[in-house]
Amino acid sequence: MFKKRGLSCAGVVLRSAAVAALVGLTAGAAVASDWKPTQPIEFIAPANPGGGWDTLVRTAARVIQQEKLADQNLAAINVPGGGGAVAWAQLAAQKGNTHKIFATSPPIILVPLSGASRFGHKDFTPIARLITDYSILLVRSDSPYQSANDLFEAIKTRPGLSVGGGSAPGSMDHISVASAASVAGLNAAQLNYIAFSGGGEAMTNLLGGHVEAVITGAGEAVAQLQGDNIRAIAVSAPERMASLPDVPTYKEQGIDYTFDIWRGVMGPPDMPEAAVKYYEDLFARMLQTESWASARDQLGWIDAYQNGAEFGAFLDGQNEQFSTVLKDIGLIR
Repeated sequence: MFKKRGLSCAGVVLRSAAVAALVGLTAGAAVASDWKPTQPIEFIAPANPGGGWDTLVRTAARVIQQEKLADQNLAAINVPGGGGAVAWAQLAAQKGNTHKIFATSPPIILVPLSGASRFGHKDFTPIARLITDYSILLVRSDSPYQSANDLFEAIKTRPGLSVGGGSAPGSMDHISVASAASVAGLNAAQLNYIAFSGGGEAMTNLLGGHVEAVITGAGEAVAQLQGDNIRAIAVSAPERMASLPDVPTYKEQGIDYTFDIWRGVMGPPDMPEAAVKYYEDLFARMLQTESWASARDQLGWIDAYQNGAEFGAFLDGQNEQFSTVLKDIGLIR
């Protein structure tokens, strides 16, 4: 059984003041790059519109354009399928391409570990980690479940009840809800998780009554929660989020569990160092703008910048951690 402890995908969450100092140091120390883009940059979200990758890509592209930070426009492009695997297969064939970058998060490690992709983080070029987000558990407004415990108790007696998510089986959304269920006393391997091609499709199926609940990123759920169709019954943050003050944490409900979702940017294999430095500097400067701060706070994100080398080392550590977690909850041997 999964141990009753918080699962931190980001390690220690870097708070705003510390991150601001880190970003300032990183940007100030960056070596000026001789490389500049000569055509529009394809910024790829490896999923359908409406999910965490899509939200990050479109938010970052909009801020960079508003602040006139880049030498070329960033074009947001969705490449859905396989929990990211379709996009990764295409990007893996773009060796050395300097005009394609993509949003990334825990599935870049989890999907290959579960055997659903032959491409993983080692096949690409780390550019920067940007933010940390949290998972949120959603139900329809007319749902009988008022808490995470209500939902998990119902699943104990009716194992067929399904929880949807926008990532592949064994990937981020699945891991998040399965681990929480395990801490709450369920057999996580028996959780009926339904994978959709993105957070938007998962939300559509929740509203259509095809799943009992949806697990997704808190940032991408903020807008939907402003309507009357869905409710949030738990968030995986260590304390209530300023952007969602009415949503209780798992811990408040007696489930000793947290889950951090880091998100960042990577490039194709063997991206030249000069291009990596250009993008490192671009995103470091983006995080220092007022436009970014406004969007970040609205979405409930926390800045967690790392440059390419630091991000690469972080990903290696995540690979080791997730291997252990997947074994703990019975998703791999």
